[in-house]
Amino acid sequence: MTILPFTAAHWPEAQAIYEAGLATGNATFQTTAPSWDEWDQGHLRHSRLVAVDDAGRVLGWAALSPVSGRCVYGGVGEVSVYVAADARGQGVGRQLLAALVAESEAQGMWTLQAGIFPENTASIRLHEAAGFRLVGRREKIGQLGGIWRDTVLLERRSSVVGAAQPTV
Repeated sequence: MTILPFTAAHWPEAQAIYEAGLATGNATFQTTAPSWDEWDQGHLRHSRLVAVDDAGRVLGWAALSPVSGRCVYGGVGEVSVYVAADARGQGVGRQLLAALVAESEAQGMWTLQAGIFPENTASIRLHEAAGFRLVGRREKIGQLGGIWRDTVLLERRSSVVGAAQPTV
């Protein structure tokens, strides 16, 4: 497996992986996959990664979305990680998330956060193994299919970016 920058050429396979995640009902509040242009506009230009096998097939992807347009949150990103169903349990998500953390820190990001449905225990465990901590549960934060759903909020504070205390 190789981790590469995520480009528009990867979108058809990445979109299919995203749609399979949507079908589980436990991946996101979204109900349809966006077009490439919509996806591209909604994610940061950096820290976009795909995992590919030796044949170049996309096994999974990871990217960051901005959490706010306010400049004080410029170093905070919302994590998305999706792995193809037939590639789960093989370390794809772990490698993608580790690479995403490293890339985000290289880009000056100091906090990554993830909102995950509590039923998605595999994703919660993946994030916790990557150094994310549980912040709390957001009750009835949104509806999916007319049903109120909770999410758990996890975050990872960089030990590299912004770790030094400012001198006064």
